[in-house]
Amino acid sequence: MDVACGTGVVARLAAQRVGPAGSVTGLDLNPGMLAVAASIAAARPTTSAPITWQEASATNMPLPAGTFDVVYCQLGLQFFPDRPAALREMYRVLVPGGRLGFMVWQDIQYSPGFSALAGALSRHVSTEAASIMRAPFALADAKQLRALVAAEGFSDITIESAAGTVRFPSVSRFVQDYVRGSPLSGHVAKVSDETRRVLVSEVEDALTSHVADDGLKFPIKAHLASAVKGA
Repeated sequence: MDVACGTGVVARLAAQRVGPAGSVTGLDLNPGMLAVAASIAAARPTTSAPITWQEASATNMPLPAGTFDVVYCQLGLQFFPDRPAALREMYRVLVPGGRLGFMVWQDIQYSPGFSALAGALSRHVSTEAASIMRAPFALADAKQLRALVAAEGFSDITIESAAGTVRFPSVSRFVQDYVRGSPLSGHVAKVSDETRRVLVSEVEDALTSHVADDGLKFPIKAHLASAVKGA
């Protein structure tokens, strides 16, 4: 199962890996995301597993216990209002010996693009907007992350660091696209056009060293975690 599946990227990859003899469920609270996921998956290869799209909260899954061999959550756990409850649900729906996998971002300091945007939002929009920008990085502490998972009964917990790269055609596209596709949009819409121009200009100045002929490119780090449900 792919928890907080969004448009189903991980679910489709899992379906390819599992093959037609298996099955995959993509779970998300947003019906719009699931509609997009279903439309894309309609063209899946015949060598992929069938995918079921389930509209539900990660903290209250309408699914029987002991159903899945693997539960994965990519960049979702940090947004759940009750993370322990979500982990308990993931534990419940796993078979004994089943594996949990998830990814969360490390500290925002390792991602200069998002760090610059958070700072600019704080100065030109609001502290609340800056907090929204920092929210995806809320599970940056590996020790706290391990303790959170262990508290819900998981064992054999491993947490590895992985580095990646964020790419956009330009700094302005980065700011515009990220704001438009997040809860930031309502906050940024309240300020003047001039303030928005200053916001973009400030982020552009901060990220000059990360811009080349092929656009904006800056690093980011993640925690890749794995755990097992006891037999």
